[in-house]
Amino acid sequence: MKQGNHSGGHSAGKSHGGSGHGGDGVERHLHNPIEDRLIPLEPLDLSKVKSIDDLVRGMSKTAFTGRQLGEAADVLEAMARDEECFVVMTLSGAMTVAKQGLIVTELIDRGIVNAVVSTGALMAHGLVEATGRAHFRYNPEVSDEELYEQGYNRVYDTLEPEQNLDDVEEVMSAVLEGWDHNDVMCSYKLNHAIGAYLAKNTQERGILKSAHEMGVPVFVPAFSDSEMGLDTALNNRVRESTGRHKIRFDPFLDLEHFAATLLRQKKLGILTIGGGVPRNWSQQFGPFCELRHRRLGENIPLKRYHYGLRICPEPVYWGGLSGSPYSEAVSWGKFVPPAEGGRFGEVFVDATVGLPLIVAAVFERLDKKGNKTSKAKTAAARK
Repeated sequence: MKQGNHSGGHSAGKSHGGSGHGGDGVERHLHNPIEDRLIPLEPLDLSKVKSIDDLVRGMSKTAFTGRQLGEAADVLEAMARDEECFVVMTLSGAMTVAKQGLIVTELIDRGIVNAVVSTGALMAHGLVEATGRAHFRYNPEVSDEELYEQGYNRVYDTLEPEQNLDDVEEVMSAVLEGWDHNDVMCSYKLNHAIGAYLAKNTQERGILKSAHEMGVPVFVPAFSDSEMGLDTALNNRVRESTGRHKIRFDPFLDLEHFAATLLRQKKLGILTIGGGVPRNWSQQFGPFCELRHRRLGENIPLKRYHYGLRICPEPVYWGGLSGSPYSEAVSWGKFVPPAEGGRFGEVFVDATVGLPLIVAAVFERLDKKGNKTSKAKTAAARK
């Protein structure tokens, strides 16, 4: 082949008198990545992995979702070590049915999570664990029609026996029957009462039990969309049929208590699993403060979240809130921009994979270097 006819290769862009133009684009000036202070990646060497934290740290130096997961652990560690940071954990999806409840429980017990915002269903299914009941593997050979007839409720690949929910109703009934109708109910008050019942009557660990013992409020913004909400509605019907006063429920008590709690804090962090109502309800704290200041003239600070960690596989282009990134939330006044010190991590992965790895790695770091989070931090946050 004649060399003069060769038009390929990296030197082709320099064949036009050194101008770098002529249809081939601007001439490239190759930089030295070290001089540009770029961070080099490293192969994941499993021979050097001796712990979960070793694995997660190694993943942070790779690419794609592995890097996201590794960087997310750094954000959670920063939140946990920041003595001024009050951490809100938001939960959606079937995390307790998927047997992730004790991870949340441990985060509360260690003083890392200081408030919880959840779906009601997640708390109700968590009560199943907390009262010693079990969930079971789904057999795909059994149809959903048969499952219904047999009293099994399917959640993807897992079964929730209807009997479990009847047993949970006994706990709810005990709490609701003792409720003073003069005390207007909201979700954090009810969850506190359930936690107190569990602390007195059960040996098992659970989210609401630990939340009660640690003074961590648990909010369920969409309360009626849950087994707990239905149990409360049924109890009211019984009260009415027997000539007693019905329980009054005011969701704005939740909003005001949540806002007042966060306004007392110096810094805020949020750990989000999934999306939905818990995520947005927690994030709208910033706009709520702004509107109170701008529209009502209240003398309150315009507080936003300094830290954020989200584990959610939904992509942004579907347009739903579950997939919206923290950069979008900055435009709503919900988060401190990175340029002003905001620090965020987002992992596009199933939470039953991402959450255990991230949390286990952070626990190892805290245990190794001295756990700066404690019950004292949670107690201080409540003042």
